[in-house]
Amino acid sequence: MNAPGARRQDPDRDPGLQPERTRLAWRRTTLSSTVAAVLAVKTALHGGASAPGIVACALCCVLWLGFQTIAHRRIRTLAATASPAAFAPRHATAAVLCTLATAVCGAALVL
Repeated sequence: MNAPGARRQDPDRDPGLQPERTRLAWRRTTLSSTVAAVLAVKTALHGGASAPGIVACALCCVLWLGFQTIAHRRIRTLAATASPAAFAPRHATAAVLCTLATAVCGAALVL
């Protein structure tokens, strides 16, 4: 019998595939981030470039680069070993902050 709170292993689940699935999820997320950044640039330059639009566009691009750097580092870590180390809290926080700041810049461009 399992100890209370212990997880049962599903015989059909291969825990070795989890890093690969996570790596692919990071790839999809970077693609989504790229689409959001391209749309932000398009919005900023639509109808003529203004100074606030250019600043918001540049900020979106910098945030996109930051997110891509974090994601690429994580993808490499996941691909390097069968049992990768946990995602560092500071990197997770940076990824979340880049995402939130990109959303704020996008909202500022639309409004």
